[in-house]
Amino acid sequence: MTIRLLLVDDHMVVRTGLRMLLEGSSDIEIVGEASTAQEAIQAAQSFDPDVVLMDIGLPDMSGIEATRAIKKKSPHIAVVALTIHEDEEYFFQMLDAGASGYVPKRAAPEELITAIREAAAGEVYLFPSLAKLLVRDYLIQDRSKDESTPNQLTEREQEVLTWLAEGASNDQIAVALSISPKTVARHRENIMRKLNLHSRTELVRYAIRKGIIKA
Repeated sequence: MTIRLLLVDDHMVVRTGLRMLLEGSSDIEIVGEASTAQEAIQAAQSFDPDVVLMDIGLPDMSGIEATRAIKKKSPHIAVVALTIHEDEEYFFQMLDAGASGYVPKRAAPEELITAIREAAAGEVYLFPSLAKLLVRDYLIQDRSKDESTPNQLTEREQEVLTWLAEGASNDQIAVALSISPKTVARHRENIMRKLNLHSRTELVRYAIRKGIIKA
């Protein structure tokens, strides 16, 4: 499957560099570019890409607002943030706006390409340091609950949750924890059932709703 990608960054030199980098991947096709949030919103409607690679610092409005507008009009379009910002405020606001990925500009090219592919496949990709932050805060909140809480996760489920949030597959988790893929799948089902969630995206948004991001 070819991934149709829209590039959004206000610096032409950055867009040119990204185009040169991404066009080396046979499964990624760049269908358009935008330098402002308004251009990005219009281009998303015109080109209907699978993924929008979105900068946060745009001249007319933030990439967060642009992401929210794109997702409102076209929920099927995935958005991956590529930004210099690594602080919690931007990270959680971007996820809350509907982004499926968050990659700092210091990341390796392979990580950016992986994020685009994961987003196109309906998954969530978070840069490891930020994913660990999200899961750490969730686990702190989880441990602070009353022991009688029916949604309390077991220690093993918390381990599996950590790996899931970092984007690991069932096979990778099985190797890391020395258990079978079937056991991982069972833990994953239990986690989602206990938290009443159905995807990694919902897992991220659950953590936001539980107070990791402050309105």
